[in-house]
Amino acid sequence: MFDDLSEIDAANVVRCARTLLRRPLLRADGPDGELLTLVYRHRAALQDLFARLLGYRLVVERRFARLYKAGPGADDSRGVLAMSPRGYAYVALTMAVLTGVGRQALLSRLVADIRAAAVEAGLTVVDDVADRRALTAALRHLVSLGVLHETEGTVDVQAEALITIDTDLLGQLLTGPVAEADSPARLVELAARPGPRGVEHAVRRKLVENPVVLYADLPPEQAEWLRRNQRKESALLETCFGLRTECRVEGVLAADPEDYLTDLYFPGTSTVARIALLALPELLESEPLAGGRHAVDRAELREVCSRLVEDYPTAWSKQFTEDLDRLVDEVLELLRRMGLAVAAQDGWLLNAAAHRWLPAPDGDPEREVEPVVVPDVPSWSLFDEETA
Repeated sequence: MFDDLSEIDAANVVRCARTLLRRPLLRADGPDGELLTLVYRHRAALQDLFARLLGYRLVVERRFARLYKAGPGADDSRGVLAMSPRGYAYVALTMAVLTGVGRQALLSRLVADIRAAAVEAGLTVVDDVADRRALTAALRHLVSLGVLHETEGTVDVQAEALITIDTDLLGQLLTGPVAEADSPARLVELAARPGPRGVEHAVRRKLVENPVVLYADLPPEQAEWLRRNQRKESALLETCFGLRTECRVEGVLAADPEDYLTDLYFPGTSTVARIALLALPELLESEPLAGGRHAVDRAELREVCSRLVEDYPTAWSKQFTEDLDRLVDEVLELLRRMGLAVAAQDGWLLNAAAHRWLPAPDGDPEREVEPVVVPDVPSWSLFDEETA
């Protein structure tokens, strides 16, 4: 893959490729922006790398680099955690409004135009706390992307501010073929189309973008292709993106040893993450079903969470311990986003990969301590003098 590059240049290309996977919109004034110069220097090699391996298009300018990834399709587990569905709707509406605003606008005028566009699109707009929160989250998301700049004041729908729009970045946000779609569902379908190489690009994208890829979740032709090319793909992903893969009977796990490409950590330090980890041993005690998955009933999970809360009452956040149903929902959502659980008709199914995170004690310290043996005769020391 990097036969024409020196060892240093090849390492820099891999570093840039990893950065672009983590930051598909890389700006000079944004996170990891110091690498934009390196990306620009190796833009030809990076464009060829992404086009050949993943079927992605890469645009590199002096001010920014934009990697056009494929859409996730019906999978919503890779979205922004703080963004609700209504927040995403406001992102789309804001982008549409910004195309006719110009370089600067008052926040109050922008909010009014966005709500007018929402009404025109058939959305019910109610100026309540939930609506304002969704709209504020959408605007702040665009600020984090560098499309909006808070020139004077801050983004708050209840206050006034002067907003500057980066029209160059605005034109780089859309990835889906809007002109080809005649409905929202069709747009999601078209955006998730595989690359020019079909099955090869489709499977490789899943390996790069998802922590766990199970054969049971793949179409038959993709599962068969992955089984045949496990070893080759493992070497390719490690060489080009620094990913380490583990191949099992149930599927393939791709991990980043440096945790740079990880956007969701597990185990974690939060109440939800720790309870999810401690609940796994009991949830995995049942006999696995076909494909290595374990059936989990919501009532069973609620009972396990309740027991953990009662056993260690001071270890958890009160906002979850006082609302056990919310805690159960958050635990299931975390496991789903991690690729460890999938919804079923009668409950949930835990994937075999969950066995990797079974907590185990380090050992019994009392059993590991060796007894101290005191010799009957004192041993020689540096201060003793040897006598004849």
